[in-house]
Amino acid sequence: MTNGSPARPRTSGVFSGLLLIVFGFLVLLHNYGHLQLGGLIRHWWPLIFIFWGATKLYERTLAQRQGRTAGWITPGEVFLVIGLMVVVGIVVAVQEFPRQFPGMDINLGEPYSFPVDLDPQTIAPNAHISIHAGRGTITVRSSDEPTLRITGQKSIRTFSESDANKRSSSINIQAVKNGDSYEIHPTGFDLGDSRISVDMDVVVPKKSVVTVRNDRGDITVSDMATDVTVSTQNGDIEINDTTGNVDVSMQKGDVKVTDTKGDVKVSGHGGQVEVVNATGSLTVDGEFYSSMRADKIAKGIRFISQRTDLTLSQLGGHFEKSSGNLEIADASGNLTSRTRNVSISLENVTGKVVLDNANGSVELRYSGSPKEDITISNERASISLSIPSSSSFEIQADCRSCDIDSEFSGGSLKATHTDKGDSHLEGKYGSARGPKIILKSSYDSIQIRKTT
Repeated sequence: MTNGSPARPRTSGVFSGLLLIVFGFLVLLHNYGHLQLGGLIRHWWPLIFIFWGATKLYERTLAQRQGRTAGWITPGEVFLVIGLMVVVGIVVAVQEFPRQFPGMDINLGEPYSFPVDLDPQTIAPNAHISIHAGRGTITVRSSDEPTLRITGQKSIRTFSESDANKRSSSINIQAVKNGDSYEIHPTGFDLGDSRISVDMDVVVPKKSVVTVRNDRGDITVSDMATDVTVSTQNGDIEINDTTGNVDVSMQKGDVKVTDTKGDVKVSGHGGQVEVVNATGSLTVDGEFYSSMRADKIAKGIRFISQRTDLTLSQLGGHFEKSSGNLEIADASGNLTSRTRNVSISLENVTGKVVLDNANGSVELRYSGSPKEDITISNERASISLSIPSSSSFEIQADCRSCDIDSEFSGGSLKATHTDKGDSHLEGKYGSARGPKIILKSSYDSIQIRKTT
């Protein structure tokens, strides 16, 4: 350095060294589960500037005592603080992101699995069993013995097998007794942690009342003699061979219920709903964006969604509702339906029919003469009715700005057509007393055909 050149301020490096020590110690505590680094940084981050300022005051005082010049803040220190904050932010995000957004998984590390097997315990034959898990599959089966058996598997996703072994020692499944009730749930971790899942296989007495709740994972319940209640945020549900009522609540996934003697209720949101062979009723309340299928529902169907409000009192055949389509075949019960933007096809629905639809065609086909009244109102779409030529009925059909095409004539049937394009058909057909048929449509056609 030449004479006359200004002395360059120096720093002792105390701040940088202490900062690295403190942040390294905090991250170490966070990794071993003794500290929630996210909460600490969120509430106490201003301490960084207090610590920074205090350290710089100490460095300045020390420099004055030594007769040298000390700078306040160097670019290197600024970059060090920013870099450490980025590193800490990544560490916190890896843990907090799955908790804040449980529907999304961050698959970091490798999964390591460990078996779980609890000692069987004797319980009341009609005990209430409540099962709650975070992530993992849950299977519930029945037994004729008054015994609770729990086996399973815990899966831990980490970057090393040694870390997985350490975490595994604190993770288990617990069955807590409260009177004749039992609460079964995993322990030793936050259920919202996407790095840990626990699969459970639970065997309970056949007459137990079972409630299952899962955040993410499939649920299967079979062969129960009493009520079953199941809910999940994300996962498929399958229930079969039950005697009591079945209540399903979900947000994402498919539902399948087969061979149940009770009522079935499905609510929430999801994909496909399939219910087969129920001696009770079926109620579906919510938005299910794939197909809804039902076969042989003795006490009928109640279906409520944004575009459909349907009641069918009995179904001996097949029901299917998909995006924009509704099909019902071989139903002896009464049908009342209000739909929009749905094409409807009914075959041999022999009870009373009341349909209110818009923007979708309606087609009815009967292989035998209808015995109950038929009322159909369909806006901006066609109506097609096919009945045997031997049928007797009383009809009133109105088509606004469209035509009525009927293969039935004679008797007191009278068809008229106005200059504005409106069509009207009214009268009686056949010698016997028959049902009353009311058809209303607009801007499309009404067709009345003889069943071949």
